[in-house]
Amino acid sequence: MNPNPNPNPGQAAPAAADKPVRARRWRRLSIVRRNYDLYLLMIPGLAFLLLFKYAPIYGLVIAFQDFNIFKGVGGSEWVGLQQFHRLFTSHDFGTVMRNTLLISLYKIVLLFPLPILIAVLLNEVARMWFKRAVQTIIYLPHFLSWVVVAGLFVNILSPSTGIVNHIIQFFGGHPVSFLMDNHFFRSVVVATAGWKEAGWNAIVFIAAIAGLDPELYEAARLDGANRIQQMFAITLPGIASTIMLMLILRIGGVLEAGTEQILLLYNPTVYASGDVLGTYIYRVGLGSMEYSYSTAVGLFESAVGFALVLSGNYVSRRITGKSIW
Repeated sequence: MNPNPNPNPGQAAPAAADKPVRARRWRRLSIVRRNYDLYLLMIPGLAFLLLFKYAPIYGLVIAFQDFNIFKGVGGSEWVGLQQFHRLFTSHDFGTVMRNTLLISLYKIVLLFPLPILIAVLLNEVARMWFKRAVQTIIYLPHFLSWVVVAGLFVNILSPSTGIVNHIIQFFGGHPVSFLMDNHFFRSVVVATAGWKEAGWNAIVFIAAIAGLDPELYEAARLDGANRIQQMFAITLPGIASTIMLMLILRIGGVLEAGTEQILLLYNPTVYASGDVLGTYIYRVGLGSMEYSYSTAVGLFESAVGFALVLSGNYVSRRITGKSIW
């Protein structure tokens, strides 16, 4: 017979089970104490995310209200989906969506492959001084604000003083108002975006190529593969995961067709071809102080972008086996 029977035998097991949990917590705490300086460096970044990314999410409730700036969020009347109904039944909605999708599609089809091509071509440059010079030149436009770029192209494309129209007239043509013609405006938007960002966007692909194993190229050369064959057999397959990642992110932003850029370039004569969701929010929502309506449009844009990211990630995983998660 046990001389010291345990009156509560069920209590011993939980106490024993808690020991590994306490040990894990202690190890985590010790890791934090050893690396406290790194965790302190995280605080500004986390504060930025909380303050400017997560805290404003509360403002989305305005999309379901008839928001009054004097009454505030708590005192404004709730109207449910009325703002979204107004958006989808608006006579401008079809035009704005068509412009947004067309401009984004043009940018994806024409501009997305451009940084990849630049990265692959720079990888083939043997002279380092020339490679660095080219990289510096094509990176520079990225550091110019869209205000500067828009002013630059407004002057270049001016019907009276622009160099482009001077060249057209030199060859016997007539001046063209590129920024006031619906036939040319989308092309100007795509071309200016490519000039400004193509070189900078190539950095990601250049870094991906730099991470490839040099021995793969040496083995290919020993097998008699030329530069073109190495490009298609090693370089492009090696950066395929990076390409898919960037493509999925780009698809997620398909409804963000370049609001700041278009806002600085367009005018009422090209609303039919250049008015996108972002400029529509600014022009109709914020310009008329219809905060609930503009919030509803912005929420619709974000929801569609989120759905596109999920869809693109799923399709990429099923087809290529590569995805973000």
